[in-house]
Amino acid sequence: MIELFIDGASAGNPGKSGAGIFIKNAQHTKKHAIPLRAMNNHEAEYEALIHGLKLCLPFKDQIISCKTDSIAVFGAVEKRFIKNKQYARYLDEMIPLLDQFDLFFIKWIPSKENKVADALARQAIHKGL
Repeated sequence: MIELFIDGASAGNPGKSGAGIFIKNAQHTKKHAIPLRAMNNHEAEYEALIHGLKLCLPFKDQIISCKTDSIAVFGAVEKRFIKNKQYARYLDEMIPLLDQFDLFFIKWIPSKENKVADALARQAIHKGL
């Protein structure tokens, strides 16, 4: 099983943003701090998921357990629906990626349980400055 922790962060609304992705299994861990263009926090959260999905494609035949502290991202994946139409383009990009995985699960977790991905997202903001 692959555990995928994702988080997006933005220094402003909109502002410099970053995605933090922490991937781990029994043998390895990988950390990614990905600078993003200027956007708001919700957009950064969706971008983090999309980057995380792309990074997990080599493991698409394994169980992927994704964890996020974003209720919006969790709901979008679970329902395959985004209420706010300004974010609909993210759904259009997410669904084809999600459909490539044999078993993909997403769980909402409190921010205190997502500290590694959060730190990576904040690191990415500073990389992009």
